[in-house]
Amino acid sequence: MALLLCLAAVILGRAGGTQDRTDRPPWARKPGSGKTADPAATPTPPSNEDADKGQQRGRIRVNVQLVSVLTSVLDEHNRPAPDLPREAFQIFEEGVEQKVEVFESETQQPLDLALMIDSSLSAHKEIGFEQEAAAHFIRQVLRTGDRLSVFAVGEEVTQIAGFSDNVATLQAAVHRMPAGSGTSLYDAILLASRTLERRGDERRKVIILVTDAGETTSYADFDAARKAAVKSSALLYTIVVRPVKNESGRNTAGEHALETITDTMGGAMFYPDAPQELDGIFDRINRELRTQYRLGYYPEPRGPANTYRKIEVKVAGNYAVHHRKTYLTGPQ
Repeated sequence: MALLLCLAAVILGRAGGTQDRTDRPPWARKPGSGKTADPAATPTPPSNEDADKGQQRGRIRVNVQLVSVLTSVLDEHNRPAPDLPREAFQIFEEGVEQKVEVFESETQQPLDLALMIDSSLSAHKEIGFEQEAAAHFIRQVLRTGDRLSVFAVGEEVTQIAGFSDNVATLQAAVHRMPAGSGTSLYDAILLASRTLERRGDERRKVIILVTDAGETTSYADFDAARKAAVKSSALLYTIVVRPVKNESGRNTAGEHALETITDTMGGAMFYPDAPQELDGIFDRINRELRTQYRLGYYPEPRGPANTYRKIEVKVAGNYAVHHRKTYLTGPQ
């Protein structure tokens, strides 16, 4: 009996082994064996699309941001020069010419303006002229979509009116300037720059500062103010109303600091000989803002992260060109 049982086991084992042979008929083969295995049970190689997705997951993507440069072009009489063709402009980053991807001969981007008036005791003598000129400017400059905010610059920098297009409200804010004891110019530039930076990339950002340039009480220093200004991409127009004409009797260090920041940001400095000239200066600023060119490019090569990059715009012909001179690269 034992011998018969062993012989049966050997026969069954051979029968099971032969079922895996590929020469058996298809109905006798185990699922998954041989060439006619169930396709659903066979792993499929990755498709090209899957392979591309895998490569993309392992690839570092670099997002190169458009660098936008607002440019004011003035003729030999300091008048805006409109209607220049694209071919008249060249733009360089760190000395390397860039391809102009965006060109607007008269940009229609709306304005966000921070109007900052020095209300310190040292500047208070001419405050009446400043207020009247500023109120006139508000009425002139605001158009559909534009917004303006009013700040008082004293020992503290105070936002008297938020961004609005309500001319009457803004003019009323200009006429209720509180008198301050000191002048915090660096704090003013830093606050205005950070406030404008939050307003969005699709708007032109402008700071207009009316001051005697006598920096005395800022918490921020020159470098912090300049860095905030560069990050904001704002233009700075500075009007220095000098109570004392003789350099030996005024704070020229403050003037030089403002000249440096203003030049970096691409605006202009004005030194009226009399407060009555303020109306004309505001008119010129308004004309410049309405005749600006907008140039945009994608940097090639791209600069390292968090570094200052030098910009230069050249215009064919006898013109003065104002634009921001640098920008700060973002993280990579």
